[in-house]
Order: sequence, then C-alpha cells, then structure tokens
Amino acid sequence: MERTLLANPGTTGPYPVRKWSSSQPADLAHMGRSREDPPGMGASTMPVSALPRSGSEPVLLKAPASLGTIANSLRGSDGQLQAKAPTKPPRTPSLELPDVPERPSTYCELVPRVPSVQGTSPSQSCQEPEAPWWEAEEDEEEENRCFTRPQAEIAFCPADAPSCLLGPQNRPLEPQVLRTLRGLFLEHHPGSTALHLLLVDCQATGLLGVTKDQRGNMGVSSGLELLTLPHGHRLRLELLERHETLALAGALAVLGCSGPLEERAAALRGLVELALALRPGAAGDLPGLAAVMGALLMPQVRVEQGLVEGGACAGLFSQVSRLEHTWRHLRRSHTEAALAFEQELKPLMRALDEGAGPCDPGEVALPHVAPVVRLLEGGEEVAGPLEESGERLLRTLHGARQMARLAPKFRKVAAQRLRGFRPNPELSEALTTGFLRRLLWGSRGAGAPRAERFEKFQRVLGVLSLRLEPDR
Repeated sequence: MERTLLANPGTTGPYPVRKWSSSQPADLAHMGRSREDPPGMGASTMPVSALPRSGSEPVLLKAPASLGTIANSLRGSDGQLQAKAPTKPPRTPSLELPDVPERPSTYCELVPRVPSVQGTSPSQSCQEPEAPWWEAEEDEEEENRCFTRPQAEIAFCPADAPSCLLGPQNRPLEPQVLRTLRGLFLEHHPGSTALHLLLVDCQATGLLGVTKDQRGNMGVSSGLELLTLPHGHRLRLELLERHETLALAGALAVLGCSGPLEERAAALRGLVELALALRPGAAGDLPGLAAVMGALLMPQVRVEQGLVEGGACAGLFSQVSRLEHTWRHLRRSHTEAALAFEQELKPLMRALDEGAGPCDPGEVALPHVAPVVRLLEGGEEVAGPLEESGERLLRTLHGARQMARLAPKFRKVAAQRLRGFRPNPELSEALTTGFLRRLLWGSRGAGAPRAERFEKFQRVLGVLSLRLEPDR
C-alpha cells in the first residue's frame, strides 16, 4: 500500500486530513514536490509556528524544500517514523556577535554571544614568531645590576659544537672543505660577511647572547666587563686565540691561491673590502677588523720597505718585498681597494692599536679588545721611549675602563646593527673559533698547545708564500 497525504481545499479545519497507508516513507519526497493547497473558506490565518499541536503529531510545513529535507532524514521501521539524530553543533560559533552591555543574552538567540577582546583582530591573535637570540631585549634590572661575587670562570665559545661542514674526524686543510668555504664567501658580499662576523664576535666576546646563569657565574652582565677582571683569564685567552686564528685563516685565503696572479689579487681585494665593511661607521666590528688587517699585514703576505719612489705612485703606496707581484697587480687592477688600504685602513689600525682610534658607541658596535687583552695577559710589551710607552699604556687602560662602563650601550648598538639580520648557518659556523681551529690543525692537532700550533702554521704559511713568489 502506498502512503499518501490528502489535503481537501474545502475543509474548514486548520489541518488537512492525513491518511497513513504504508510504513514505507518513500512517497514523502513526492509529497514535498506537490503544489500548494489553496486557502479554503475557513482556513486559519495564523502562522504555522503558532498553531496548536495535538499529542505528538508533527506539524506539516508547506515549504517544499523543508519537506524534502525531512524526507531524506527519516527512516521507516515497523510502521514508525524515526528521525536521524541531529548533527552535534560546533563548540565555537561560526559567527561572533559584538557584546552589548545593556542587553542581556537570551535563550532564543540563534548564535550565542561570545565575549571578545576589544580591538583584537585575527591577525593580532596569531602568535608571533620568536625573535632570534641576538634581538632579545635585555632586562633593565640585569643591565643595572651591581657586581656580585663570581662563581666560576666563563667562556662563550662552545668547545665541541657539532659541525655541518667538517666530519667527526678531519685532517688539516681538507681540499673539499676549502673549496666549499671559497664558494660560501663568494656567494656573500662583504657587507653580509661583515654582519656574520659581527654576530659571531659578539657571541665570542660575551656582548650578546649571555644567559642569566652565565651572568650569575661571572658576577657581571657582559664579557666586556669580565675581560678586565682577574677571573676573566679564560675569556682573555679565548679572545687571543680567536684573533690569531682569524688572521691565519685570512692569510691562508691569499696564500692558498695557487692559480694565476689575478686570483691572488682578487683575494687581497676581498680582504680589503671586508675590512672596509667592518670599520667604524659600517658594521663597527673592531676585533674582526683587527683580524683581517692582521692577515693583510702578516710577514708571509706583505713586508714593507718604505714608500714607492718615483712614478705616478710615488708616496702613495708602500714598497713591498713579499708577494710583490701580487700587490702590484692589485694596484693596477683594483686601484680603489689599494688606495683605501694604504690611506685609510692602515692609519686607522695603527691608531686603534695605540688606543687613540674611534671607540664611541654608535659608530662602533664592538670595541677593539686585543690591546688590553694582550696587556693583561703579559703577551705584549709597550715598546718605544719611556714617555711614549707610558702614555700608550695609560690610553689602553683608560680604554678598557671606558669599554666596561659603556658595555650596555655597545650591546644596544650591536643589537641594532643586527636587527632583521638572518645569517647563513654554514657561513656563521665557518667564522667560529672552534671550526677554524679544526680546519687549520685537524681534529687531532686542535688539542695541541697554542704556542706550538701557531708556530707550525706560521712555517706552513712561509712555505706557501715562497712557493708562490720565490725570493729574488
């Protein structure tokens, strides 16, 4: 039997007559598509939602779409109609209404009101990425803390950090690693390399990235203060190691070029441009500048014998007896770099070593620490006449005192220079002290005494220099 719903237009009651003839609900869909019943003489004008219900009889809506939807959600079983369980509403409303303080929420609201934070947009609610450690702001209380009793000697250079460029065991000066490093430095312009070096130098000096535990152990808030104190012995040795290792690596970049003359001259020009990018007013990394200039002025790379006499270069360039052809080619092919080295970088480095160069925070992000470190470790005697040497000694000690006092300002300047900078991990590693130590002396030789290691490598550089340009 088929089940049909009959609607008599002439019926005076508010409901049409219904007849159930089967337990099969399939014809409900046809009912939803039938035409609407015309209103009868006694039809009620009340809305459907306001009509009274008798018992559990469902209200028949006249909207065809609604009946079709209901038909699809019904199940017939043994002459009874069972509705499918409604979908569980989401916990979070899809629409958020603004709060109205004077109007309380009511039960019949379609979407409940959710308290919202005033002025908060979806983009602001997203969690911002964490800033790099060199951009983290120092606590004002930590900056203004007084000296406390130190607990232990602190070093900021990681001893055995894992390397992505060197294997667990490596030999000195592996050719494949040297080629990789050459490619890395060629990919980055001098300004980018200078910022990489500034970042690593700030970490090695303890200017940036110092943890709260480290500050508590060393009793001060910065490595610039620590290196002037008696318990800064370990830090001073590490800074000396770093300065000399960087200088040796820079000299190797020139003396390791066994190709044509132009290749060595290009290496010299690259070091000069890097020194210009490190000088005050640029990156302001004076320890890095001192290391690069140490490489350019190393005896295996350059030995000066007065000024050039006669010709167009008279009085402008120094007479060089070591790698003479290379420096001469630099003057011809890269005259601007050669002039900047002679007239700007060399006088600047001489003034810095004598304690008379620029050292104000702003144009300098990391001050020149090598003179005071050598002085406190007894590695340098102030040469010259007594009066001049005494004045130089006083300038060095005064500079160390100023450096420690202005450490918070240097920290802010360095952080400002590095703001927004995203370093290349491989290039950053290539500039660390631990990597350079293993590169130059191998994983086994890196643990040898410092004086022995440096003496051997100086001899290696001497052999390379003589092989490139034998003495006449």
